[in-house]
Amino acid sequence: MKKIILIEDETSVVSFIKKGLQENGYEVSVAFDGRTGVQLVQANDFDMVILDIMLPEMNGLDVCKEIRKTNQHVPILFLTALGTSENIVLGLESGGDDYLVKPFKFIELVARVKSLLRRSNGVSPQEVAGPEPDSEHVFKFSDLIVNDYTKKVTRAGDEISLTSTEYKLLLYFLNNPEKVISRAEILDAVWGVNYELGTNVVDVYVNYLRKKLDNQDDNKLIHTVIGMGYVLKKP
Repeated sequence: MKKIILIEDETSVVSFIKKGLQENGYEVSVAFDGRTGVQLVQANDFDMVILDIMLPEMNGLDVCKEIRKTNQHVPILFLTALGTSENIVLGLESGGDDYLVKPFKFIELVARVKSLLRRSNGVSPQEVAGPEPDSEHVFKFSDLIVNDYTKKVTRAGDEISLTSTEYKLLLYFLNNPEKVISRAEILDAVWGVNYELGTNVVDVYVNYLRKKLDNQDDNKLIHTVIGMGYVLKKP
């Protein structure tokens, strides 16, 4: 049974989400303020965090940042009544993997939960026909090396720390080297649910990867194809 922590201060929302997730077979713990939520996440092994942004004691953005200091891989789903692109980007930049704007339908929440849990379980090497396989679990592209068993990513010998969503996005690029990939294709493959393209979630995460992988202008791996999407190609 997957263990989920819900960090939310509205009792009616807590009751609604907890009851529905339990009926869908999940074990649900609850924290009603941000500081308690951080403490519970640090003391327990949860499979997922559902996190409101507006919280007492510590807001959700700071909670997320605090969690990411010690745990880069647990999926974090933001719940927010602040649905503007700017607020969504702030949530993603703080380390969140996904977001859901209030009010929402419970069926949509379940879809997001299932999608995030699938992504956090990782993708097997058989699913990712990575270029130049060095061994069963290791994939190479230029000076980039990804070990899909240990989830270790290095470039030019330097280790790179990625969130679960960044890692899944990188694997998708590795599975499609030299191919121009549209934003819609990336959304479908990496997030697995329908998004409104205007939220720029793909652009945000591609920029995250670039900052971590492409630290030199003349040695970039991820390139923009104006009006079409992105492509992974060797410098």
